[in-house]
Amino acid sequence: MQPIHIVLLIVAYFSVLILISYITGKSANNETFFKANNSSPWYLVAFGMIGASLSGVTFISVPGWVEAQSMSYMQMVLGYIIGYAVIGLVLLPLYYRLNLTSIYTYLEDRFGRNSYKTGASFFLLSRTIGASFRLFLVANVLQLLLFDAYGIPFWVTVTITILLIWLYTFKGGIKTIVWTDTLQTLFMLIAVGVCIYAISDELQIENIFTYVTDSELSKTFFFEDVKAGNYFWKQFLAGAFVAIVMTGLDQDMMQKNLTCRNLKDAQKNMFWFTIVLVIVNFFFLALGVLLTDYAQRNGIDAHKDNLFPIIATKGSLGLAAAIFFLLGLIAAAYSSADSALTSLTTSFSIDILEVDKKKDKNQQERIRKKIHILFSLVLIATILVFKYFIADTSVIAKIFTFANYTYGPLLGLYAFGLFTKLNVKDKAVPFICIASPFLTYLVNYICLIFLSFDFGFALLLLNGLITFSGLLLFKKK
Repeated sequence: MQPIHIVLLIVAYFSVLILISYITGKSANNETFFKANNSSPWYLVAFGMIGASLSGVTFISVPGWVEAQSMSYMQMVLGYIIGYAVIGLVLLPLYYRLNLTSIYTYLEDRFGRNSYKTGASFFLLSRTIGASFRLFLVANVLQLLLFDAYGIPFWVTVTITILLIWLYTFKGGIKTIVWTDTLQTLFMLIAVGVCIYAISDELQIENIFTYVTDSELSKTFFFEDVKAGNYFWKQFLAGAFVAIVMTGLDQDMMQKNLTCRNLKDAQKNMFWFTIVLVIVNFFFLALGVLLTDYAQRNGIDAHKDNLFPIIATKGSLGLAAAIFFLLGLIAAAYSSADSALTSLTTSFSIDILEVDKKKDKNQQERIRKKIHILFSLVLIATILVFKYFIADTSVIAKIFTFANYTYGPLLGLYAFGLFTKLNVKDKAVPFICIASPFLTYLVNYICLIFLSFDFGFALLLLNGLITFSGLLLFKKK
């Protein structure tokens, strides 16, 4: 695939996104940017959320996990079903009843101002690191496939990437995102389908489902070793809590749900989103089985995150597979990054600066636009720190993992608020939430060293429990 082909693909892709932005951004104001005037069709939100959930990291990593972990990730996906049920039946009714724009406003009503600011700050930190890491991966791929050939430095690649996101989100905000995410999800799913077809054709597979289920890599359930990171109940429960926290307690994901016309539509959205997400994850894992077998049969030395990109772009699958892989990767990354930029702007504007309390509507919009530019610059700066100051990708991956620790305090705060009638000393909440991730890391390290016990994805649950316990210690009498 020649660099000029990639340039034309990117130009055509973003031309479509900017056209959508122009159409959806007409007569847009802050209400449009933050809540899409509560006019989003639920089925578009449901479909678009698939792309936002399956980021560029998932697009590359999930197929690459199959070689070492078989299809054990499906245990976590099944846990998502429980988590999304809690979101639909508990959290969404709460958010709609309170008519929230930012979901962290609930923490102020329940505990106080310090708790509110703490919850919002943890989201801002986590989403900034997470979105930057995802874009860092995609920018690296674009740099390797395209910009190096033209002698364009990495910092220019990153700046162009963020500028394009800002360009199609600055006016319509979440209203634009609902429509662009739908298109990007479609591109991503087509990419997976094309690659599955191309590999099955190369391997002369007649029945893909039979081939996958008969494979040694198709083992899904692991009950043998309770200490292992892929033990069934550990991953299943982790999946449930990951879904609750990283969707239900995440402004990025919930902001889309809150654009639906009413609670009933939002719940329908969550129901169908759950079904489609489970099916899509299965196909990603099936693709992983096919990619692993293809690499072994053709002597391709590619593993983990390199498996899918190398086979799709440098194997013998043809130009169509390479084009759709790149298109799917860009779509997966941008569907996550554009909504992250919008939700960061929303949370900082509402939760930190409280622009919704200002009487002057024009002033509200001016502040929101400045914050949108500010977070675009923050994302650029964070990605460049990853590239030039940290450099080691394994260290960067650990930073991304640590970002997941920041959701634990949110889990503890919301669980304490929803399932107890107790009040907490509001001034103590920031200290509890800051200490919790460090205590979680310490407990996990001790368990690994002395007990050979790996919490795996269940670290989130441990983190939430530590936060919940801290809140109990500092409850008001």
